[in-house]
Parts: sequence; C-alpha cells; structure tokens
Amino acid sequence: MKNVTYPMVSDRTQVISRAYRVLDETTGACFRTSVFIDPEGIIRAKLTYPGNVGRNLPEHVRMLHAFEYAKQTGKGVPANWVPGQQGVSTDPSNIGNI
Repeated sequence: MKNVTYPMVSDRTQVISRAYRVLDETTGACFRTSVFIDPEGIIRAKLTYPGNVGRNLPEHVRMLHAFEYAKQTGKGVPANWVPGQQGVSTDPSNIGNI
C-alpha cells in the first residue's frame, strides 16, 4: 500500500483479536471493532459494531480530536462536542453544576 502513514498488522494466528476480545469464536472472524490506543499504549476507546452496521468514521475523527483536546487542556468533552467548542471540567466537585 502506498502512502500509509500508520502501522498496520495482520492477525493470521488470531492472537491479537483474542487479546482484544474481538474474535467471534463461532465464525473465526473478528467483530467490526475500532480500538483507539494512545502513544503510551493505553486503550482509550474500543467501539464494536454489529456485522450489518458500518463504522462511523466522522465519529472516529471527532474522538481523536477530543482525546487531543482533553490531553492539551485537561478538560473533558461533552456529548456531541466538536472541535472549536469548549470542554467541561473533570473535577468531580463540579458534578451537577452548570
């Protein structure tokens, strides 16, 4: 593949899919799953879709922006947040405050 700037792997032995718990043991195929792993190797999100439903790539991009925003600002992002909007405090003492 040309111009691929991210790592890609093959899982012919199903070791990876078992480790991430995305293998359908009945069919031997993986569930449609996207795993977001940060540079430190921490899983930040794992989205598994039914076989008859496609992934929402704009949501994937939004999540990546949200992870970066949270890392840079220390703020969380509310439902339906999009880049350019303000985040929210993650201080538990602010729960319930608007």
